[in-house]
Amino acid sequence: MECEFATINSNKDEIKEIFENTKTIAIIGCSPDSSKASNKVAVYLKNVGFKIVPVYPKEDEILGEKVYRSLGDIPFKVDMVDIFRKPEVIDKVVDEAIKRGDVDTIWTQLGLVNNDAAKKAKKAGMKVVQNNCTKIEHAAIY
Repeated sequence: MECEFATINSNKDEIKEIFENTKTIAIIGCSPDSSKASNKVAVYLKNVGFKIVPVYPKEDEILGEKVYRSLGDIPFKVDMVDIFRKPEVIDKVVDEAIKRGDVDTIWTQLGLVNNDAAKKAKKAGMKVVQNNCTKIEHAAIY
């Protein structure tokens, strides 16, 4: 499958503003495997002070945090949804975020783009960052 080019994306100033206004990050596809990018990013985000919420189909705890099976199962406000899943799953994640009504930002990791889902998220009032790594972008700013 060919990777889409991100036609909807936040600029560097908007990304800085997103980090300044984010406290809680749901990490969709947060692996318990410390060699995986999702785990490394979660460790970094937790260490710099964000509340991370792992969303993964198995495990009860990852990095000392309770694991939820879906975004919809999280019983408290989520500021950002950081997605480590294939582009074809992003649409479903965005639908869950819209249904929640409390998500401010949809963020897809490096190599992940779904412009249709991004359009939906923007229309619902969310900020969108595609094809960027939260760890790399945060470290570059701070």
